[in-house]
Amino acid sequence: MTLRKAILALCLGLVLPLGAFAQTEPPATPAPAASAPAANATPDYAAWNTRADAIEAEIAAEDTSIDRLERLRGELVAFRTQFQAAQSVNGPRIDSIRQQLEALGPPPEDTATEAPEVAERRAVLNTELATLQAPRVAAQEAFSRADALIAQIDTTLRARQTDMLLAVEPYPWNPANWVTALTAVFDSSAALVREGNNIRTSQLRLRQLRENLPLIVGLLAFGGFVLLRGRSWIESFVLRMRSGRIGMSVLSNSPKGQGLLGLILSFSQVIVPSLAVLALYNAALASSMLGVRGDELARGVAVMGVIYFIARWVGQWLFPASADLRAPLMLTDGQRRQGRVFVNLLGLFMGLYEVVLIFIRDGEADRAAVSVVAFPVIILTALALFRLSQLFLKHARANAASEQDTLFKDRAIGLVGRAGMAIAFASPVLAGLGYLNAAEALLFPTIASFALFAVLLLIQRIVADIYDLVTKRPDDAPEPLLPALFGFVLSLASLPLFALVWGVRATDLGEVFSTVMSGFQIGETRIAPSALLVLLLVFTLGYYATRLLQGALGSTVLPKTKIDKGGQKAIISGTGYVGIFAAALIAISTAGIDLSGLAIVAGALSVGIGFGLQNIVSNFISGLILLIERPIAEGDWIEVGPTMGTVKSISVRSTRIETFDRTDVIVPNADLIAQSVTNWTRYNKTGRIIVPVGVAYGSDTRRVQEILQEIGDAQPLALLDPAPSVVFTDFGADALMFELRMMLSDISLGLSVRTELRHQIAERFKEEGIEIPFAQRDIWLRNPEVLRPDYKAPEPAEPIAIERRPVEMRRDEIDTGYQDEGGESR
Repeated sequence: MTLRKAILALCLGLVLPLGAFAQTEPPATPAPAASAPAANATPDYAAWNTRADAIEAEIAAEDTSIDRLERLRGELVAFRTQFQAAQSVNGPRIDSIRQQLEALGPPPEDTATEAPEVAERRAVLNTELATLQAPRVAAQEAFSRADALIAQIDTTLRARQTDMLLAVEPYPWNPANWVTALTAVFDSSAALVREGNNIRTSQLRLRQLRENLPLIVGLLAFGGFVLLRGRSWIESFVLRMRSGRIGMSVLSNSPKGQGLLGLILSFSQVIVPSLAVLALYNAALASSMLGVRGDELARGVAVMGVIYFIARWVGQWLFPASADLRAPLMLTDGQRRQGRVFVNLLGLFMGLYEVVLIFIRDGEADRAAVSVVAFPVIILTALALFRLSQLFLKHARANAASEQDTLFKDRAIGLVGRAGMAIAFASPVLAGLGYLNAAEALLFPTIASFALFAVLLLIQRIVADIYDLVTKRPDDAPEPLLPALFGFVLSLASLPLFALVWGVRATDLGEVFSTVMSGFQIGETRIAPSALLVLLLVFTLGYYATRLLQGALGSTVLPKTKIDKGGQKAIISGTGYVGIFAAALIAISTAGIDLSGLAIVAGALSVGIGFGLQNIVSNFISGLILLIERPIAEGDWIEVGPTMGTVKSISVRSTRIETFDRTDVIVPNADLIAQSVTNWTRYNKTGRIIVPVGVAYGSDTRRVQEILQEIGDAQPLALLDPAPSVVFTDFGADALMFELRMMLSDISLGLSVRTELRHQIAERFKEEGIEIPFAQRDIWLRNPEVLRPDYKAPEPAEPIAIERRPVEMRRDEIDTGYQDEGGESR
């Protein structure tokens, strides 16, 4: 099957059961090849080697067709599957013998020193082990050969596919090829007319027509009515439903729900017209008036109709007629109208291209005729694709110019628009230069990718609307995470579909899937995706079971005990750590992952990880110590280093402290273990406060002490045992120093108590005439006269002229210096 036919089959598979078309095809002639082996049968290696030699000869032959190579590949895949299953034969018995050999211990270097019974038993076990492993070795060798032959066929197919894409056809613009094309068109028309004349003279065909006439009339009536009237009714109904003009009993109060329901019902715009096309095609088949050419042509017309309706549905979804339908592209009404026209033209031209090639018998006509006839359709298709890509690019630019945040979807639409414009320009150029197959392989997969991209956007829109309806999310709320994750997973899941559209063979995707499913090897441990899925599923169940147990302990069990709040938190946290660790062990064991083979790798990594994660491990161990010893608990007022505040939470790595400034300080747990920590409220809330007081020299110290004692005794939060006390502490530089000391029942109120005590002290001292001194400083001015208003600054003195002249020195004064005019030595 060519690349063009693969694309058309992919589009057709969206809505039509291909079995209806396949019923009219003659059964394929079976290839003269050996039957595929049963998966559980014992391999016949002699027959396999004979068959493998024959397959190698066919692969080496240059005249082997692509279809034949595909069949040979399927046969080799069946053999390879059988050999892969045979590699695990005798597994339990081999494991048992190996355990017995391990029980006997390693053989000694000097065999003469071993007991005869042990040596004899070791020899018997080794012989039996070699016998049991022989089928595995043979299966492994056969598996390697089959895999190598499959790889050789894949290489040959890729090389032929590349040669086909790079094949140079006759130039379509050469006038000499136009005559050949016209001749091929006239010959195909004449052959079709001759075939029709022969059919009309056949009495058997006429009798079949009369017998099937009621069925034919019914199919024609259904197909004609749906295409002429029913299609427009369906489109009008879906449009009114999406715009919210038709209310439903369940969703009448939800316009978004009505639009979602209309969007889902819009699939009928593809299904119902396609059924009508299928009815018309079956009516033509039931008439028995179609020959071989007419049957192929009718099939092409049916495919063209289906592709057109798919394109029409995609155009109405991407470019809705009403602005109230939340169009996925930010375009004007005129631009959306153009988009619908271009999408319809793309679907029409894709179907027309297939019909034209069927009409001139692509496999039998001269290549010059195919190149000339196909070239105008390629130009028209590329022109429609170019204009459609321009609309995608206009949406990206309009979104970038708006104040909205540019999402990944909008950037992807811009990239798709640029790529579409480049491909729309390159395809006609390639076709004009003779590379018709390359132009087909570039142009039509691009259009199919556009359709698949639009379907992905539609599915993502439906999921987002369903999420909004379930969660009742308002329109102005930020985009939620769950639909975005679904869109990302959907994009990854669509990659194989895009690969098929772009010509990747299904067998190649099967090889990739088999490689992924076989997993990867780490040491002697093989980890497969199925094991990872089981691991993730079991761990998730264990994780949520642990959270459920923690919730039950925190809300039902622990509140009924006498354990304090900090202890309850510690028990809940410890249960969580133990539960998660147990869930991980159970998940690894259930998935069948053997960690013994990873011991060496883990030991090597632990050295580097130990240095890199030293602080993290230290904080983790410190967190466990805090949870077990509980020197601090949530709600405690602590002081560690320069940080003072209330403990809000204790996690494995750190502790969060809320200061009195309402700021959160994250303190590593290692600091709480290694440093001194003051806990003001751990075991009780009592604490002592000290209020220093200074009075002026000359004050009656006995009276001062009595006043302070009265104020302390009157404080309601002060404990009676020990009672408040007053201490005459020192003779200060400026005052006589006293301290009022008392124990409070709630030290957390110490700041407010200090404030109230100072107010009372100030009031009583004022009543008693006791002075509270403050520091004084005397300032002496050296020239206070400059501060007087009539002060005048003295005039500056004239500079003194200093005359400098050289002094003659005698020779005998050189060593001792020189003398000035007064004779003084310098």
